[in-house]
Amino acid sequence: MKYLLLFILLPFLSFSQEALDEIPILFKKKAFKKAETIIVEYLKTSPNNAEAIELLGDTYGHQKQWDKAITSYKTLVEKDAKSANYHYKYGGALGMKALENKLKAIGLIGDIKASFTKAAALDKNHIPARWALVELYMQLPGIFGGSKNKSLKYAQELEDLSKVDGYLAKGYVYEYDDEPELAEKYYKMAINEGGSLTCFGKLTALYEKEDQPQKAIANIEAAQKKHQRNALHYQIGKVAAEYNIELQKGTQCLLTYIENYSAEDGVPKAWAHYRLAQIFMHQKNKDDALKYINLAITELPKIKPFKTQKEKILKL
Repeated sequence: MKYLLLFILLPFLSFSQEALDEIPILFKKKAFKKAETIIVEYLKTSPNNAEAIELLGDTYGHQKQWDKAITSYKTLVEKDAKSANYHYKYGGALGMKALENKLKAIGLIGDIKASFTKAAALDKNHIPARWALVELYMQLPGIFGGSKNKSLKYAQELEDLSKVDGYLAKGYVYEYDDEPELAEKYYKMAINEGGSLTCFGKLTALYEKEDQPQKAIANIEAAQKKHQRNALHYQIGKVAAEYNIELQKGTQCLLTYIENYSAEDGVPKAWAHYRLAQIFMHQKNKDDALKYINLAITELPKIKPFKTQKEKILKL
């Protein structure tokens, strides 16, 4: 249900109330506790402000306080039963609680399905609700209503709204159902239609899962050609290091990643040093392998795989 968290927690940015003007900035800074305090105080004087209640639910969601988020969204559903977004957020918070508490999950399934289905029925263009239903029906066991056919039904509705989303959804269904050739087909269709990094990433992950590293590297190179992102250099180096293939290319890509690194790239340089150590170990180059693993450990001393890798290198 990875799409749930993304859409549940999108902040509402159009408050006009002066007391809440600071909230969008706090969301960007991830200062969710401070945002919560401000909104709670605001609601003491304006307890029926739906926008504030929604934002409070979003704040609780960011903090993974699902029971409190559920309470906020349930209040909104009771205030306006015709709001697709309220039903969607309520179902999403229930879904996240179910993921974290398997004992209570069974009792929540009915409400989760009902909320997402209601959201989709109320808004024929609600893409997040349909994504949630695609994933929900694939992940549920058949005894609890899981159904590949229902997932594909909502995937088709997504395709009717957005071809890229539809192709990605169908790729997800077939990947989940262990039909990699069909999954590959639809992920490629998504790339041809939209070509976003997300589309390329889905296909890369499939190739890695199916132990096809050459295809994974070729796909990442295609993404790099289109998007020119330094982070993709790391991804090529990672695949090369993990699968012991195209080591020269992997080395060059990792060095390029390190040279051009910025915080926006996401993966710390320490991990690039770790991958270089793996590559040099594959090449039986103990000196360079030790050099880079020591750099990795110096930068992030608490990462267990780094220490394990050093032990392997010392045994060369």
